Amino acid sequence: MQALKILVVDDDPVTRSLLMKRLSKAECVVETAESGVEAIRMISNTYFDVILTDLMMPGGVDGIGVLETAKENNIKTEVILITAHGSIDNAIVAMKKGANDYLQKPINFDELILRLSKIQNLKHLMKNASDLRVAMETTEQVSSETIQHLEMTVAELQERMLTIRKTLERRDLPPGERIRMALAG
Repeated sequence: MQALKILVVDDDPVTRSLLMKRLSKAECVVETAESGVEAIRMISNTYFDVILTDLMMPGGVDGIGVLETAKENNIKTEVILITAHGSIDNAIVAMKKGANDYLQKPINFDELILRLSKIQNLKHLMKNASDLRVAMETTEQVSSETIQHLEMTVAELQERMLTIRKTLERRDLPPGERIRMALAG
């Protein structure tokens, strides 16, 4: 499977660095943003499979703003919120707005990797379903064209058979002439 492309958004440089190192070890492609404003700029220019964002950040754009922008830009982007114990209610509100999940600080990296693995598997299944849908639509189109072609061929052959039959039934011509005309026909 293709590596997940992840954007880590957190105003704390230690958290950003730690997440980048751990996720890179898990073979994810990771970019970071130190604010919600920077994240929004990056989201508008680049597709990310997953955005891992702190819920509470200074600077005018918090994790909810990042979530809303991500979902407006591409509904397929999954957003996981990082929250302190006191803001779990806010995380639940964010999930109602389309967040995939939330994690509490301090982050349990095994849990994070497990959740990312589930997201990756789901994206893989969705891609397979999409590929199958395209293949099915193509097959249906080709089948429809083939059936139409066969129906036209059958109609032409029936017309030729009718012409041959009428030629062979003619009594005004000798039998040899009728056979020659039927074969030429």
